[in-house]
Amino acid sequence: MLAGCGAKPPADLRTVRNELAPTGTLRAAINFGNPILATRGKSGEPQGVSVDLAREVAKRLDVPLELVQFDSAGNVVEALKAGKVDLAFVAVDPVRGADMDYTAPYVIIEGAYLVRKGSPLQRNEEVDRPGTRVVVGRGSAYDLFLMRELKAATRVRAPTSPAVTDMFLSQNLEVAAGVKQQLEADAKRVGNVRLLPGRFMVIEQAMGVPKGRTSAQRWLSDFIEQMKRTDFVAAALKRHAIEGAAVAPMK
Repeated sequence: MLAGCGAKPPADLRTVRNELAPTGTLRAAINFGNPILATRGKSGEPQGVSVDLAREVAKRLDVPLELVQFDSAGNVVEALKAGKVDLAFVAVDPVRGADMDYTAPYVIIEGAYLVRKGSPLQRNEEVDRPGTRVVVGRGSAYDLFLMRELKAATRVRAPTSPAVTDMFLSQNLEVAAGVKQQLEADAKRVGNVRLLPGRFMVIEQAMGVPKGRTSAQRWLSDFIEQMKRTDFVAAALKRHAIEGAAVAPMK
């Protein structure tokens, strides 16, 4: 009996439904600004690991699902704060943590820098110097991280993460920052650019809910651990041909 006193009781499903789907429908934010999490299929329909997880949540709670589509993480966070969505798939960041509660991460991805082939920059550590302008998607995990970390370089913000490389080229900026896989795809698309070796940050992708929805957060945390343990996340990454992302360790 004493051993059981310290265990958390399972979240009541009725309470979880009320917190996760207060309108009767689970409104899940899908961010196309991060191709690791979601992309548009041939017919424009959302697909990806975040879509698969959202559908599985709705299935287990037996509620309708609405996939609310966004092109940037910053817009997702604002929508969650405004009560326009109930569930977000975002990178864990202390700034965002003021307005939402996270699950444990389900996927880990890398942030990278992109430069022109003729750039004198060779290492990630060389980026933070006077005169270097680093363009990053507004409100993205990279934007929030570099806001804290860059001391000498100047941060320039593009409207969305997919717009970073084109802004980097059109405004003749020195560095582009973002999801490594997105920048690799951009490098093939535009040519005459290269990624700096390695990574400048590791990003933990998790589910987020508005502050105060404690039953929902606890239930989702258990759900995420089960999705990792049963290889649901690994299978989703493989099914959607995602490379360069790893399933987060079990908590």
